Amino acid sequence: MLSLLIELSGLLAAFLFILGLKRMSSPVTALHGIVLAGVGMLIAVGAAFGYLAQVQPSAQPHALTNLGLVLLALALGGALAWRSGRKVAVTDMPQMVALYNGMGGGAAAAVGAVSLVALQPQQMGLHLAVTLLGALIGGVSLSGSIIAWAKLDGRIDKAWRFKGQSVFNGLIFVLALALAVLVLLQPGNSWAVALFFVAALGFGILMTLPIGGADMPVVISLYNAFTGLAVSLEGFALQNPALMIAGMVVGSAGTLLTVLMAKAMNRSLANVLFSNFGDGAAVAQGEVSGQMTSTTPSDAAASMRYASSVIIVPGYGLAVAQAQARLYELVKLLQAADVDVKFAIHPVAGRMPGHMNVLLAEAGVPYDLIFDMEDINDSFANTDVALVIGANDVVNPAARTDKASPIYGMPILNADQARQVYVIKRGQGKGYAGVENLLFYGENCDMVYGDAAAVLNEMVQSVKELAG
Repeated sequence: MLSLLIELSGLLAAFLFILGLKRMSSPVTALHGIVLAGVGMLIAVGAAFGYLAQVQPSAQPHALTNLGLVLLALALGGALAWRSGRKVAVTDMPQMVALYNGMGGGAAAAVGAVSLVALQPQQMGLHLAVTLLGALIGGVSLSGSIIAWAKLDGRIDKAWRFKGQSVFNGLIFVLALALAVLVLLQPGNSWAVALFFVAALGFGILMTLPIGGADMPVVISLYNAFTGLAVSLEGFALQNPALMIAGMVVGSAGTLLTVLMAKAMNRSLANVLFSNFGDGAAVAQGEVSGQMTSTTPSDAAASMRYASSVIIVPGYGLAVAQAQARLYELVKLLQAADVDVKFAIHPVAGRMPGHMNVLLAEAGVPYDLIFDMEDINDSFANTDVALVIGANDVVNPAARTDKASPIYGMPILNADQARQVYVIKRGQGKGYAGVENLLFYGENCDMVYGDAAAVLNEMVQSVKELAG
C-alpha cells in the first residue's frame, strides 16, 4: 500500500509541476502557478521520505542517519532560501536565479557522484551511462551558473580570453567524455570519477568566462535547460518518475526559451556562446551622423502631459535606479490627464528572461498595460511620445540600417518611429553590445541625463504642477 502511495505521489507532483509551469505562462496566473509547483515539490519531498521509510534496514543500514542529514539539509536550505528570497532586490534577481539554477545542477551532479562512488551491480550498463551523462551536464550547469552569477553581480568585471580558447575548451570537454568512458570501463576507478568531475566543472567555468554581459540572459536560460536535463537523467538513475517528468518539463521549457531568445537577437546559439559578443568593448561600425541633444525633465514631462499617447520602454537602468514605483506614479498622473500609456517589452530587456515584467509587476503596473514587442511595435509610428528608460541596444536603429553593426538584423522596438523620443540615461555610454545607438542622434530624440529615480521624481512634480 505504501509503495502505491509513493508512486501516486510522484505522479501527482509531476502533474502539479506541469500545471504550475502552464500557469506561469501568463503574468495574471503566474503566482498561482508558482504555488502549484511549490505544492508539487512538497509532495515530491514527502514521497522521497516515504521511500526512505520503505527501505529495509538490512538494505540501508544508515537510513536513520541519512534521515537526520536530510532533515538538517532541508532546514538549512529552507531558512537560507526564505531569508535571501525576502531580502533580494529586483536588480539582484538575475543573480539569484543564476545561483539557484546552479544549485539545481549541483544537486543533480551530487546525486550522480554518490551513485558513482557506491555503485551497485544493477547500476551498470545503461544505468551507469545515464548517471554519468546527468552528472556531466549537472556539473557544467553548476560551475557555469556560478560564473554567470559572478558576472551579473560584478564580481567578475572583465573578459577572460586567450588565443585558442575555443580549442582548449573543446579539449577539456573531450577529456571529460574520455574520463566518462573510462568510468564505464572501470566502474570502481575512484581517480577517474574525481577527474571526471574536475573536467566537467572546469568546462562549465571555461565555457562561461568569455561570454559577454549582453548574452547573460540567454546563458541563464541555457543553464536552466541543462539543469532540467540533468535532473531528468538522474531521476531515471534513481527510478523516480517525479524527477524524470519535472526535469524533462524544465529542460524542454528552458531549451525553447533559449531558442526564442537567440531568435529575438537574430543570432544562433553557437554565436551567443562562442562569438565573445557583448563584452562592453567598442565595436567597429558605420559612421554615426547627427548630434545628441538634451532637454530637462520638466520639458519632457510637459510634452508627455499634453500628448495623446505615450509608450514607455523600460531597461536595466530602471532596475538599477529602483525607480519602477516612481514611474508608475507618473503613469497614473498621465492617465488622469487622458493620456493613453502603454509599456513595450523587448524579449531580452534586462538581465534575465522576464526581468522587466517582474520589475513592473513589483510596482503594481496592471498587466493589460504591458505589451510584448510583436504586439506593440506597429504602434510606435502613431505614438506621440516614446519614453526610453535605461534601455540601449533593444532600441538601436542600427539593427535595421547598419550592416557593419554587430547587432544588424536583431529585431528591435521601433521607438525611433515615434513623433518624439525621450531617453533617460545616466551618461553617454554604450550598451552591452558596445555600439553607438543611432536613436540618440535622431532629430526626434532628446536625452534626459541623470539617475532614473531623480529624473522621474522631477517629471512627477512637473506633471502635478501642470495639473494645478
